[in-house]
Amino acid sequence: MAKYRQNRINDAVKEEMAQILRDVKDPRISGALVSITAADVSADLKFAKIYFSVIGAEKEEVLKALKNAQGFFRSELAKRINLRITPALTFEYDGSAEYGANISKILSGLDIKPYDEDEENEENDD
Repeated sequence: MAKYRQNRINDAVKEEMAQILRDVKDPRISGALVSITAADVSADLKFAKIYFSVIGAEKEEVLKALKNAQGFFRSELAKRINLRITPALTFEYDGSAEYGANISKILSGLDIKPYDEDEENEENDD
């Protein structure tokens, strides 16, 4: 399968999963800010890893809720995307947003003077 087709399928699954996630009535999911960050569908279309991030809830609880609703997600995905085979879904936590926020916090805590071009030009004139 061509790489561009694989990327299109991954993007389509990601977008549809984000839409389906809005329709879930489980309070563990709807009560938190859960977003789908990526989807990785295997080349044979049998399996898909769905990566998610969470704000405002415990990731373990959200993961349990997502696993409980796997059948719902798969059936909705089959209705919305025209694929030969609807992939079996597995969910994995994506900690990149949390990691990025931590890096930003560390960088904002550093005491670094802003770069001033005028000072550098004065030093070069001497």
